[in-house]
Amino acid sequence: MDETAALFERLGGRTAVERLLRHFYADVRQHQLLNPIFNSKVEDWPAHIEKIARFWTQVTGGPTRYAGGMPIKHMPLGLREEHFVAWLGLWEVNCRQWLAPDCASEMITQAHQIASRLRQFVGVTQPVTQAIPGFRPN
Repeated sequence: MDETAALFERLGGRTAVERLLRHFYADVRQHQLLNPIFNSKVEDWPAHIEKIARFWTQVTGGPTRYAGGMPIKHMPLGLREEHFVAWLGLWEVNCRQWLAPDCASEMITQAHQIASRLRQFVGVTQPVTQAIPGFRPN
C-alpha cells in the first residue's frame, strides 16, 4: 500500500472503519464504567455506529460527511478522567487487534489527540504523565 495515501485508504476504507467500530462498541457496551454512559444516551446502536463511522472516516482523510457537533454532545455526560482512560484503553486494544500495526498506531494517536481536546472542552484535567506524548507510566 502507498504510504503517502490517506490513513482512510491504508486502513481499508469504510469497511475497515466500520469493522473496528463494531468490535470497539461491543466492548464498550460490556464495560462496567462506560456501559452506563453509552446505554443511557444511545437508543439506536447501528445509527450511532454509522454516525461515528462518518466521524472517523473524515478524521482519517476519507469523505467528509460527518456533521455531528461531537464536543457539545459530551458536555452533559459528567465525564471524568477514568472515562477517558477506559475509552482510550479499549480503543487501543481494538485498534491493535483489527488494524495493521502502522494504522493502529496512527488511529491511537488520533484518538489521544481528540481525547485531549475533548478533555479541555468538558473541563477534565488530564494528568501530567498522560499529557506527555509517548510517556507510559510503569
